[in-house]
Amino acid sequence: MQRVVLKKGREGPVLRGHPWIFSGAIERMEESTEVAHLGDVFDSEGNWLARGLYNPRSQIRVRILTWKKEEIDRVFFARRIAQSAALRESYLSTTTNAYRLVNGEGDFLPGLVVDRYGEFLACQFYTAGIDHLKGIILEVLASHFSVKGIYERSEGGVREEEGLAPQVGVLAGEEPPELIQIEENQIKFLVDMRQGQKTGFFLDQRDNRSLLASLAREKTVLNCFAYTGAFGAYAIKGGAKHVVSVESSKSAIELARQIFTLNGFPIDQGNFIKADAFSYLKQCQTQFDIVVLDPPSLAPRRADTDAAAGGYKFLNLHALCLAKAGGLLLSFCCSQHISSDLFQKIVFGAAVDSGRRVQILRKLGHPIDHPVSLHHLEGEYLKGLLLRVLE
Repeated sequence: MQRVVLKKGREGPVLRGHPWIFSGAIERMEESTEVAHLGDVFDSEGNWLARGLYNPRSQIRVRILTWKKEEIDRVFFARRIAQSAALRESYLSTTTNAYRLVNGEGDFLPGLVVDRYGEFLACQFYTAGIDHLKGIILEVLASHFSVKGIYERSEGGVREEEGLAPQVGVLAGEEPPELIQIEENQIKFLVDMRQGQKTGFFLDQRDNRSLLASLAREKTVLNCFAYTGAFGAYAIKGGAKHVVSVESSKSAIELARQIFTLNGFPIDQGNFIKADAFSYLKQCQTQFDIVVLDPPSLAPRRADTDAAAGGYKFLNLHALCLAKAGGLLLSFCCSQHISSDLFQKIVFGAAVDSGRRVQILRKLGHPIDHPVSLHHLEGEYLKGLLLRVLE
């Protein structure tokens, strides 16, 4: 067990329950190791504080698992994962068979994400510490959930920063089929779990899609960054007259068409356009009753914040111009490094430049299967605004 001793006066965040310890807060290591390992955290006077995952190659040197002196073993993970599953089974099992089962720090398991798609689990091990314990976690998942297979999609910038290579492939059981059919609020979707974005589907937008459905009756809808068309499918289900879906990925837009057909939606109510959303918004001359903006993260690193702010302002400026008077804009930001306050200021700047008068009707965020720890508000990555354009 690595012994991590903090500098004097740097124990406050740990005592208040924050799960991250940065390298600058550490005075010394009492057991020298160059590999990811479990570690105990002590204050400068030698008092034990917490136990977590240590990585000498990361700026986040320790990710805390527990503030109790307990073993980090199969029993520990079985208990934590069972707690996570109970939340989803209590509130989601009757509305969908696809949801996030474990949400990292939000479920007090930093670095671990597990998504369920029907009879398959998709796992992401983002950090070196949790990757070190992959075998134990896999045993727990295999024994607790009756699924056909468990598939790994451990990729992305966080793993790179942790010094880890991408890992993709079967962990247990069967390989998932090319497309998995799921159902969400009585709408069928096809998910490419092996090669799709994230783990194949944007589970975090479920509640916001339902909100759109409740607003869409007899409306025209522009769905930008449509991916496989989930917002558009909800809009049609909610009675929209017509939906234009704009997506740059050819494979995603083809899958959106398949999903449209799978649900029996009238073909003349959907228009699928392969295009860059930035260019489309700038050039489009048609106005819509509702515009949806759900771009990918424009600030994957903190250093990208300024450039991302410009990108979000551009998108919202042109989206506001395309909303009819009295129309709506659902605008989202999934960049962790853009705070809710900053995002609202960016959209405000776009509204001023557009010359439109705009109301905030509702602030939007995560669904229930993407909980955020009250002690780790950095986990609140998804921000959204439901806006009404008055004139």
